[in-house]
Amino acid sequence: MRNSKGVTSRALWTMGLLAAMLTASLVGTAQVAGAAPNPTGNNGTIKIDDTPFDDLPNNEPHVGCTFQVDFYGYDQGRLFADVRFEAHKPTLSPSGDQVLRTDRVFIGEDSNAGGGSEAGLDASRTYTLTFGDIVPHKIQGFHVKLTIHAQGSRGADVKHKVFWVTGCEAATTTTTTVGATTTTAGGGGGGGLGGVTSTSLLGGGALPFTGANFLPMLATGLLLVLVGVAGLVASRRMRAR
Repeated sequence: MRNSKGVTSRALWTMGLLAAMLTASLVGTAQVAGAAPNPTGNNGTIKIDDTPFDDLPNNEPHVGCTFQVDFYGYDQGRLFADVRFEAHKPTLSPSGDQVLRTDRVFIGEDSNAGGGSEAGLDASRTYTLTFGDIVPHKIQGFHVKLTIHAQGSRGADVKHKVFWVTGCEAATTTTTTVGATTTTAGGGGGGGLGGVTSTSLLGGGALPFTGANFLPMLATGLLLVLVGVAGLVASRRMRAR
């Protein structure tokens, strides 16, 4: 009987030790899972979108005069992307100044959960470029290079897109509405600002990270197993008496 009690004590002590080790392991797993949505590096991607606009992450290299730039999978925080549009060969400005427009876009709405998918959309910005003295290609239109510098990246923080724009041969006047404010930007010479419309994603954007939801279920299952083992050991102890 003493031997049975000794075996029971050792069994309970072993189960307690295993429970403590498994608990520590679960905590470590939760910490790693919680950090997963925002890994270091240049996580995001950009896509050019022609009308009619949508949130699908497909890039369209031939767009009309008004188009959209979509930002996907960037990290969460007070992070911005510096945007620069430039005339690209073979449709260059004879003035030598190839910058068509610059802008800054907030991209830190949420984590990079969703990545480059529709669920990972962080921001959308609509642009209407003016080309001034640039002569378009007879078939393709204007060749444009987009450069994005994204904050929050370690190492290279640059993204590029090269695409063709048609329908902008004549200078136009564009009315842009953002919220309740309406502004008008006119056409003109090279380097014109064109129109820009910002799309807010407050309350939307990427889906929340759900990779750690299995932990409560796993802990509950483990607890039930331990209770069952303890009951079995107690039953055998009673029989030994």
